Amino acid sequence: MHDAARTPPFGKLVACALLTGIGAGLALPQACPWGISLPILIAAGIAWWRRPRWRWLAATALGFALASLHAVHALSLQLPPDWEKREVALSGRIVDLPQHEPRRSRFLFRVDDDAAQPGPLRGRLLRLAWYDDELEPRRVLRAGQRWRFQARVRAPRGLRNPGGPDAEKYALMQRLAASGYLRAPERARRLGEASGLDAWRESLSDRIAVAVRSPASRFVRALALGDTRGLDERDWSVLRANGLTHLIAISGFHVGLVAGFFALFAGRLWRVFPALGRRCPGVVSAALAAMLGGLAYAAAVGFALPTVRTWLMIALVAALRMSRRPFHAFDALAMAAVAMAVSDPLAVLGAGFWLSFLGVAWLLWCLPDSMAATGWRDRLRGFLGAQGVASLGLLPVCALLFGQASLAGPFANLVAVPWWSLVVVPLALLGTGLEAIHAGAGEFAWRWAAAGFDLSWPLFESLADSGLALWWLPEPAWFALPLAMLGAFWLLLPRGVPGKALALLLWLPLLWPDRRLPAPGEAELIVVDVGQGLSVLVRTAHHSLLYDAGPAVRDGFDAGERAVVPA
Repeated sequence: MHDAARTPPFGKLVACALLTGIGAGLALPQACPWGISLPILIAAGIAWWRRPRWRWLAATALGFALASLHAVHALSLQLPPDWEKREVALSGRIVDLPQHEPRRSRFLFRVDDDAAQPGPLRGRLLRLAWYDDELEPRRVLRAGQRWRFQARVRAPRGLRNPGGPDAEKYALMQRLAASGYLRAPERARRLGEASGLDAWRESLSDRIAVAVRSPASRFVRALALGDTRGLDERDWSVLRANGLTHLIAISGFHVGLVAGFFALFAGRLWRVFPALGRRCPGVVSAALAAMLGGLAYAAAVGFALPTVRTWLMIALVAALRMSRRPFHAFDALAMAAVAMAVSDPLAVLGAGFWLSFLGVAWLLWCLPDSMAATGWRDRLRGFLGAQGVASLGLLPVCALLFGQASLAGPFANLVAVPWWSLVVVPLALLGTGLEAIHAGAGEFAWRWAAAGFDLSWPLFESLADSGLALWWLPEPAWFALPLAMLGAFWLLLPRGVPGKALALLLWLPLLWPDRRLPAPGEAELIVVDVGQGLSVLVRTAHHSLLYDAGPAVRDGFDAGERAVVPA
């Protein structure tokens, strides 16, 4: 019993061991076959339950087996090689908001699971594109519609370059079976009208576009519904330069904000009507309200992965609160990590998973009492401290994952987090809620949200165009991240800890790595994968020569920006 208490079933040690096993399973050059992974999974599950002393080791093996099984399954869903570039007839449903670009429209398509569909694509998820120089014919595509298309398909693949996005990893996470494009789109046949949650989101997005004529309408749609289709490359570059993409691309923080408002409303209601406490205690009602409010918002934005992750944390904390048992915040965080990792081990391939859990872990360790602050000075100090901790603690991870850092990020977040999250987002959500109740009731709130956003956006555009914009970093060695994390840990220790200036030296391998330039008299040729085209970088000890930057299509794909610059 003592060992069991020392190693809780879902404690911090088990969570770390589980993630380590998942990472090991996904790091293999070839997925472990299910014939080996399945027995490991069964044996690890029995050991985890029956051998508390070795629970951490069982969790490691469990994570390895789970990740291997999910990877094998995700790969088995992909299009077989002998079906590559075949032309097939498909019937199914559009399952997300179609993205309309000047020369193409892209959308996710769930193929019907019936005998009339091609065997390897039956019931699978595809990413399809409709190419046409005219936008108007493509506007007929709506989320939730059922269509019959003729398409040419291929297995998911992307450009293979250092520093660029990994399209194949993204496809594995999403369980995409194939990508492709429509053939003879004029012969496509609509089988059913738009219906479902995504259709409701798209109709609300259209209402916001009509009600708010301001250019900030695109940001109101992104914050209220997770509809980022209106944001262009300039918008994203400004957000990246200021380190603000986590606020626009529906973040877990917004889910927590909504859940907090619902919990606060329930608490006030129970105080106004004390008799309600006889039927349901105030703590339980607040926890339930937080769960339901967060779930409603997650549904409104299409159950995006960050929102599901945060709602899972909220649900676990709410369940612990309703159980009336004492618990530590780190234990709740560990349970959420275990639940997320077990339900979808491939989620650890996404940067958002690590940024979410590491960010919360840093805040809980450095600012354990900030939520209990009552005075405005204490709250201001806690807010400033949280921004500093998040900026410093997550900088090593962001630098490694994205190869860049925002020098303007800490200052921009000091302005954007309180203003957008406490003014713009609540107004946008208020408008969405009122509009869901009665058509036209939410327009005033959307307009106020757009006006509030317009007040802050020029500041961030100026910061993005200044010398405080993105700082691109070379790819570091494998040991750079652990050293930088140790340096961050050292810097965030309490006051009075000696040698903090020396901690900055631990950041050098990450922020100033060896560029591995050729020796004098030698040259290095790097052929950049730009698809149908050519781009070659010639490096010497003192010079770099770029021969061509690949193809570029007006209002479309630019290989120089997407592939050459990151590489």
